[in-house]
Amino acid sequence: MSDPDHLPDFDTLAFRRALGMFATGITVVTALNAAGKPIGLTVNSFNSVSLAPPLVVWSLARHLPLLAAFEQCERYAINVLASHQMPLSRRFASRADDKFDDLDVNTGIGGVPLLPGCLAWFECRNAIRHDGGDHLIFLGQVERFAQGDGEPLIYHGGRYRYLSVE
Repeated sequence: MSDPDHLPDFDTLAFRRALGMFATGITVVTALNAAGKPIGLTVNSFNSVSLAPPLVVWSLARHLPLLAAFEQCERYAINVLASHQMPLSRRFASRADDKFDDLDVNTGIGGVPLLPGCLAWFECRNAIRHDGGDHLIFLGQVERFAQGDGEPLIYHGGRYRYLSVE
């Protein structure tokens, strides 16, 4: 029997390109590390799971340096980016040391940073984590949320996109 994780004819690069055909919103997930320092990264794997209880999901690649900090944090926030926040998305996708430099953030439950100007904020308890192959899957229990105004920042086909509203 063959190992499903190592199929000989499976083209992972083509698979990734095909997955990129699904348009997603862009979020920045923020938290505090064990030392109380704000951390965050750009994530497009965010989705809703359940209304009762209120659960959301996102995933994080196992090779990323922030994995341990997000595994150990008690809470995190998912900041849904608006169309004007592409620079913020790029900042949190970078390897910069202090991504929060010169950012005026609000404070959420447990001190978690909330980015200003977003379309929505979901403040979550770090409830459940599951193995997801080369990613770790986070299920967050939403404790508080808020909604802003504007149009979403979209990612599709390896590029940022904007909605065209008719």
